[in-house]
Amino acid sequence: MRTIGLLEMKRVLPTIDLVEALESGFVAYSQGKVVVPPVGELLFQDPPGDVHIKYGYVPGEDYYVIKIASGFYRNPEVNLPSSNGLMLLFCQKTGRLKCFLMDEGYLTDVRTAVAGAIAARYLAPGRVNRIGILGTGVQARVQLQYIALATDCKNVLAWGRNSENLELYRKDMERAGFNVATTRHAGEVAADCNLIVTATVSTSPLLHNAEIRPGTHITAVGADASRKQELDPAILKRADLVVADSISQCCERGEIAHALRAGLLEKERLLELGNVISGAAPRRTSDSQITVADLTGVAIQDIQIAKAVFEAVRKTV
Repeated sequence: MRTIGLLEMKRVLPTIDLVEALESGFVAYSQGKVVVPPVGELLFQDPPGDVHIKYGYVPGEDYYVIKIASGFYRNPEVNLPSSNGLMLLFCQKTGRLKCFLMDEGYLTDVRTAVAGAIAARYLAPGRVNRIGILGTGVQARVQLQYIALATDCKNVLAWGRNSENLELYRKDMERAGFNVATTRHAGEVAADCNLIVTATVSTSPLLHNAEIRPGTHITAVGADASRKQELDPAILKRADLVVADSISQCCERGEIAHALRAGLLEKERLLELGNVISGAAPRRTSDSQITVADLTGVAIQDIQIAKAVFEAVRKTV
């Protein structure tokens, strides 16, 4: 059994084609070739937090993976990161533990950001004039870093509730090569940006239907639990394409679940990301379309990144 720490993971990740790994995983998932049980979940109130347990395997491959990831959103107040976690990789034939990936939540952050880049690759307008980011935390940072895989746009408008955090975000992302302006009004993001990523822990809508311009793509990644919400459900009703990373999972959590419960969206309209990638479902065909990708995080992402990191580390030994 091998233990891989965070520094070793960060060393090998640049050698891995994460887009190819995740795209092939999403396609296999949408083709019914992956076993992914329902998400295990613990929700905490005081202090607020959640723990997700995601697990699964691809029949016939060498491994199965169990991932535990947590988010405790007041941790920065006591100088701790808000996210943490680990991944366990087992032999599919014997059940023996092959690798203990002590990623501290990092691989979850990365695979979520790569999924955001993939969604933008197929659903964003051909010309992105400005990128909107809602949020100032870790995921808001990695989403912007990886979105460079889908667009060469460097102009960004970031929204946050806290002016100090917004200023830190601006400085960090400008050091990463982006031109960043900030706002405390989410409606300004909708007015100025045609590619928007929402990466918050909000429990009520931040973007509203009347604010969304034709031609906008929204990737919603924050609402990975039933109580979280970032979008007005009417946005999904109006959208030309509504894409889920997992239709079954998004019917239970995320923006799609809220729109279904509100009676503003029919399940029959939903597309799955793996089918969009493979061409079995439509992708954006016009720069005037409004598109929404609801990414709640699927275990196939954890399977793909865990085995890729394990194999990459093994090659260096």
